[in-house]
Amino acid sequence: MLLYIKGEMFMPARNHKNWLAKPPVEAISSECYSSQEIFEKEIKNIFAKVWVPVIHKSEIRNEGDYRTSQIAFQNIIIVNAGDRIKAYRLYDARYQISGTLKAPIVTSEPELYCEVKHGGMVWVTLDPNPSTSVEEWTAGAFDCIADAIDAEELEVFHYHKAVIPTNYKLWHDTNSEFYHDFMHYFNRVTGFNDEYFARKNIAFDNGHVNVSSFTVQYKEFLGATDRGELSFPNLPPNQWYMVDLFPGFNFNLRGSAYRSDSVTPLGPNSVLIEFRGYGLLNDTADERKQRIDHHNTIWGPFGRNLHEDLLGVTGQGVSMAPGTERRNILHGRHENETIHDEVGMRHYYSEWGKYLDIDPYNMVDK
Repeated sequence: MLLYIKGEMFMPARNHKNWLAKPPVEAISSECYSSQEIFEKEIKNIFAKVWVPVIHKSEIRNEGDYRTSQIAFQNIIIVNAGDRIKAYRLYDARYQISGTLKAPIVTSEPELYCEVKHGGMVWVTLDPNPSTSVEEWTAGAFDCIADAIDAEELEVFHYHKAVIPTNYKLWHDTNSEFYHDFMHYFNRVTGFNDEYFARKNIAFDNGHVNVSSFTVQYKEFLGATDRGELSFPNLPPNQWYMVDLFPGFNFNLRGSAYRSDSVTPLGPNSVLIEFRGYGLLNDTADERKQRIDHHNTIWGPFGRNLHEDLLGVTGQGVSMAPGTERRNILHGRHENETIHDEVGMRHYYSEWGKYLDIDPYNMVDK
């Protein structure tokens, strides 16, 4: 409501009660991010049941190679067993490990369900009786980039990880809402055109979203180079696609460089994020060097965008940490499912609520 005093328009003063009142649009409570009780339910009801992309198959290329990971506070080991890739819960006495994996100690512990899909990612679930395959669970969200990431073998050329003092959903939110794109100077210079603002947020079953492409004008940024000649297979020059998988996995294809993020929640205000960069296995030395440069310019630890995202979610983590006052987070923008429509946020939290038996849009006090 607006006030008019002597012909001048004023916004009425907001008091503490106003700020805590239920907004007239879709909104969730910051308790979704700060509650220890909700976090424990997320681990049990979501992460212990869904398919998780733990590593890429190029990281265990040779028979006997292995990597360890964690899902829902369960340590797991992923092994190249020669005929296929296998995954198990990891216990101290279970394996004899020295450089490469030696023969497993006989145990009654069952093998975990494990699949290799979508560009060579290794997916594992703790669910002893999964109701879907990986392809069924991803529900078509990868279709927009399938021809690019499945045409040739991929290889991880970059890996780093970081523990961030924020809630894992706040990190995932950065790929579901695009207001924060305004803080990325690189994106503003190379991408804010009519094509960018017409991009669509496309919702898929199981809480997933992908973001349609547009042509990025890399040459508009001083020192950047065009990426058209090094585009992934079957991808038109300088395109940018994004796939956001529930509950916290992101796949980002920027023409010549491909990135994935995987989250491992550690607490309501702590998350381990693993970042991987990919090229084509058959890259020449010069192609790989250029691809790494393109990746690191934006997504490396000292790149243009990644640290800006991390600063943003760390600040949000401070304001929504356990013990802070409840806030309302608005998801009320409707713009025909274009880039600044919050359909991705609403779709995600509707799915999130199903797993926890919570209506996230009725948690805010009236």
